[in-house]
Amino acid sequence: MNQIPAKSFGTRVDTGPQGKPPRKLTPSRIGIYLFLVMAAAFFLLPLYVVVLTSLKTMPEIRLGNILEWPEIWTFEAWIIAWDSACTGLTCEGIKVGFWNSVKILIPSLFVSIMAGAICGYVLSYWKFKGSELFFFIVLFGAFVPYQVMIYPIIRIFSVTGLYGSLAGIVLIHTIFGLPIMTLIFRNFYSSLPKEIFNAARVDGGGFFAIFFHVLLPMSTPMLIVAVILQVTGIWNDYLLGLIFGGRDNIPMTVQLNNIVNSARGDVAYNVNMAATLLTALVPLAVYFFSGRWFVRGIAAGAVKG
Repeated sequence: MNQIPAKSFGTRVDTGPQGKPPRKLTPSRIGIYLFLVMAAAFFLLPLYVVVLTSLKTMPEIRLGNILEWPEIWTFEAWIIAWDSACTGLTCEGIKVGFWNSVKILIPSLFVSIMAGAICGYVLSYWKFKGSELFFFIVLFGAFVPYQVMIYPIIRIFSVTGLYGSLAGIVLIHTIFGLPIMTLIFRNFYSSLPKEIFNAARVDGGGFFAIFFHVLLPMSTPMLIVAVILQVTGIWNDYLLGLIFGGRDNIPMTVQLNNIVNSARGDVAYNVNMAATLLTALVPLAVYFFSGRWFVRGIAAGAVKG
């Protein structure tokens, strides 16, 4: 008589250890935890001091207890930094630079990402003779220091009338953002199955129809990565905004420098810290709300070579 397997009667067959193994506090694990705690403290302690200082009064700050919580919590420094801090010859606060940064950021963000996406699309599916050389030249631009090209661009912009204009600073951010944008979109589109593009071509799709209706809807992770990179780079930029922004388009970072380095009267450390936090709020908010998409975009091939 053939033996019937025990599992036929519902008897549990032992296949080895089940569930997660118990976590043991080994020396290596303790070392990892200590390193993570030290790394977190290294980055969070300065932020902790900046936030507390911005919420203190100047008499309390002069006591030198930078790690202690404020005895009197006040947002007066934030109000002064936003509305009435002196940023040079005027005392209109950092709000002027904020709106200038917004005016610079929105068109620069859209133009640079779309230009990079289209270049990556062309270099992936519409290759032409010399396309690889063209890609190398574009990518090489990411490693050229800004300082090398500033003077020639100033001369060109002066002749064309773009120097000191909003269109000029938008064009500058587009030019310097194009290499990295082209790289991440080209790598992503190259990782997609070629059959998607071929099927769209068979269905009669043209250049822009395939891009806007097929590939771009699939590019959400890459778009999030591109937005985070460009928002951080454009919003935190100081050098290009100082040189090419002009008097009417001074970004927030330039105004922050004017507030912090002001030589008139006593140094208001709480106002300086509040202005610093106000300047950093936009990149922090972008990272906070889209951080998981950034990780997903990296995993999807944003930086694959």
